[in-house]
Amino acid sequence: MKVLILGGTRFFGKKLVELCIENGHEVTILTRGLSTNPFDNQVQQLIVDRNNTKALAQILDGMTWDIVYDNICYSPNEARDLVEILRGKTKKLVFTSTLATYEADGVIKTETDFDPYTYEIRMSNREDFTYGEGKKQAEAVFFKHATFPVVTVRFPIVVGEHDYTRRLHFHVERILNEEPISLPNVEAKMSFIRDVEAAAFLYFAGVSDIEGPFNATATGAISLKDLLGLIEAASGKLAKMALIGGDDNSRSPYGIPADWYMATTKAEKVGFTFSQLHDWLPSLVQTLVKQVQNEA
Repeated sequence: MKVLILGGTRFFGKKLVELCIENGHEVTILTRGLSTNPFDNQVQQLIVDRNNTKALAQILDGMTWDIVYDNICYSPNEARDLVEILRGKTKKLVFTSTLATYEADGVIKTETDFDPYTYEIRMSNREDFTYGEGKKQAEAVFFKHATFPVVTVRFPIVVGEHDYTRRLHFHVERILNEEPISLPNVEAKMSFIRDVEAAAFLYFAGVSDIEGPFNATATGAISLKDLLGLIEAASGKLAKMALIGGDDNSRSPYGIPADWYMATTKAEKVGFTFSQLHDWLPSLVQTLVKQVQNEA
């Protein structure tokens, strides 16, 4: 199959490209060219800023794909432009969405907790929305206006050794440096997915015949207190936790007021089996501790 991937040079996007190559697909990646192409001549690379609608339309003119993956859409304007440009050019779109389409209110989330098919669209650019609202708006545009099948994949926080956001690294670094971490609720539970599993589900979403929104996360959840406990065990140092206050440098990027995780029953019913969070998270934490120690 012919596959176009918007955003495929870093983290789970890179893993997705690798999966597509391994499975014999003809892959094109579209990037701004800020990161080097790690695939050389195994893929075709198109360099363009997706927010330059005219340039995007020109560079994609005359091309067609079986699957398009959009990992880098953050607003309804971006979604609208892509829908128009891809009209008649693809058989399917898979859009990377987020757990942030749901409120962190302590209730385990299913896909019905956010309905993009009825959500009111407010057209604007990414800077006019929070991350979660921008993704909600993009989902609504894709489902209401696309002329081709769409899957939106709602991920929790994606983790891995090569996570350029370094959100889990932040906690490792603070504990190793004996610096405080400010959290509003250490008992709040979160879900996570590893980069390789995120890529595997995106690939599955593209090559299977599913449509609509799907939650995708490793099975199980962990409290922030227990997550910090894993880092303590791996590093031999105690976390300094502050429940309130703290300066900007100490605030955890995982700071949530209540449990925030998803159910994956819908994805499991169509044939995807997720990993168990507790089977791999401790070893990943150990790896990150060693990684951060080596960087020091």
